Amino acid sequence: MAGAIASRMSFSSLKRKQPKTFTVRIVTMDAEMEFNCEVKKQILDEKIYCPPEASVLLASYAVQAKYGDYDPSVHKRGFLAQEELLPKRVINLYQMTPEMWEERITAWYAEHRGRARDEAEMEYLKIAQDLEMYGVNYFTIRNKKGTELLLGVDALGLHIYDPENRLTPKISFPWNEIRNISYSDKEFTIKPLDKKIDVFKFNSSKLRVNKLILQLCIGNHDLFMRRRKADSLEVQQMKAQAREEKARKQMERQRLAREKQMREEAERTRDELERRLLQMKEEATMANEALMRSEETADLLAEKAQITEEEAKLLAQKAAEAEQEMQRIKATAIRTEEEKRLMEQKVLEAEVLALKMAEESERRAKEADQLKQDLQEAREAERRAKQKLLEMAAKPTYPPMNPIPAPLPPDIPNFDIIGDSLSFDFKDTDMKRLSMEIEKEKVEYMEKSKHLQEQLNELKTEIEALKLKERETALDILHNENSDRGSTSSKHNTIKKLTLQSAKSRVAFFEEL
Repeated sequence: MAGAIASRMSFSSLKRKQPKTFTVRIVTMDAEMEFNCEVKKQILDEKIYCPPEASVLLASYAVQAKYGDYDPSVHKRGFLAQEELLPKRVINLYQMTPEMWEERITAWYAEHRGRARDEAEMEYLKIAQDLEMYGVNYFTIRNKKGTELLLGVDALGLHIYDPENRLTPKISFPWNEIRNISYSDKEFTIKPLDKKIDVFKFNSSKLRVNKLILQLCIGNHDLFMRRRKADSLEVQQMKAQAREEKARKQMERQRLAREKQMREEAERTRDELERRLLQMKEEATMANEALMRSEETADLLAEKAQITEEEAKLLAQKAAEAEQEMQRIKATAIRTEEEKRLMEQKVLEAEVLALKMAEESERRAKEADQLKQDLQEAREAERRAKQKLLEMAAKPTYPPMNPIPAPLPPDIPNFDIIGDSLSFDFKDTDMKRLSMEIEKEKVEYMEKSKHLQEQLNELKTEIEALKLKERETALDILHNENSDRGSTSSKHNTIKKLTLQSAKSRVAFFEEL
């Protein structure tokens, strides 16, 4: 080229401490949605490496943002069949059917109940931002010794990677340690904030990417500084609008929750009344059937009693006739002994027959009395059944329902934002308060991250047996090695460990790579 291209960026004001919280700061809802879609696309396209267990968790938050709260009656098996939720690399790495993946995603999806769409999307970003390759732009460079390395530029600073390992940097230089960056042709020069430390240089692979590297450095440094300055009036107004919108949505969610609860209670009451009505109808049907059976039994018993009584009368009549016949035979004169013997025999037979007929008549009489008693009992049972039917008919079918009032709870504050109350001047006390809030957020985030890591480890152990080792990519192997060494903590902690050594020793280490 005819002349050297030179460009500089001064970082003389980098003296403030880097914040220890990684909370994503997106003011407008539209910007948040657009940013979330872009991050999701990069993860699914595998431009950002995401472990399988983290992919399942992120998928569950994406489902919560799209479908709302989990409802087993609506979200039945197969409702995620057409959704693209996991990177193809993750799906191919395990011997698992789409139904098995859906089951594990749904298990976590059900735990997110109550989160609004914007809350689910923010949780998605909070998890994604801790992925090793999130927000990092890689460029091929060489140090003084000519060793080929990778330069990573992100919101935290500059990082040096081995070309075969884009997950864990070898050394890092946060923005608050860099005073100046400049390039001439392919050579970049980094000046540390500490003037006692010598500058270090590296060469980029292509001249046309030099401008891009510098622009990324300027943009990330600008964001780094902006996070440490008081918000401008415009940003404060946008944040106030965002808070007002969030408060309005919170009230709307509370109202919908109350309406849903009232609707569910009304449905439960209706179902209970329908159940009781059905039960009463069944009892009435059973009582009617019992009454009909009692009437039929009473009619049969009455008919049988009448027949038995007639048979008893007929037997009594025959017994009387036999007695008359016996008397007539006795009165008859028998002239010969043979006739006398025959007559005695006939008399004896007549007496035996008369005795049997008398016993049969007595038995029939007793049976008739028993049938009369059974008839009385059947009529008494019929009377009781009719009385029960009258009592059931007198009961009210539906109990009176008290209307459920739905007043707004008194503890919901009024979220109207008054413009005159906004403060535009951040005093020292405000900065101290902000620092305390940031520290509090950090503690809460660390506690949540610990619980989250336990869940991820549990899922990883569960699906480990289904993994196909031969399909692991280089990044999968590197991630597993980091896990075995116990070095899979948050990205911020990893970079913090790399910067424990002095900047001078890190510069020397870079030159010797």
